[in-house]
Amino acid sequence: MLVEYANIGIYWVLVLFIALALCALSFLLVYHKPDDEKLSAYECGFSPFGDARGRFEVKFYLVAILFIIFDLEITFLFPWSVVVGHIGFWGFNSMFIFLFILTIGFIYEWMKGALDW
Repeated sequence: MLVEYANIGIYWVLVLFIALALCALSFLLVYHKPDDEKLSAYECGFSPFGDARGRFEVKFYLVAILFIIFDLEITFLFPWSVVVGHIGFWGFNSMFIFLFILTIGFIYEWMKGALDW
């Protein structure tokens, strides 16, 4: 029974070895020369202003949630597109019902002003 899992065990040992080897090589081969700019909190070209622990607007969180919802839509579309020839009429229509409901939700969010800046 354990022989069936040997390939998975070899895979994980190989992955662990490669990951550790790449981390060790990147640490050993990199040129270390830190300076004040590189060690500062921001590397965008201007001095930081305000407190880093300040409050964010709710719109940032709302956009993140909307991104997650529509990202999940794409993850449902990829497997569906692979098997669309085999699932028939009902599978085809069920995905379009799903997309229609998602589109209604997107229009509702748009009309409520969730995407306005």
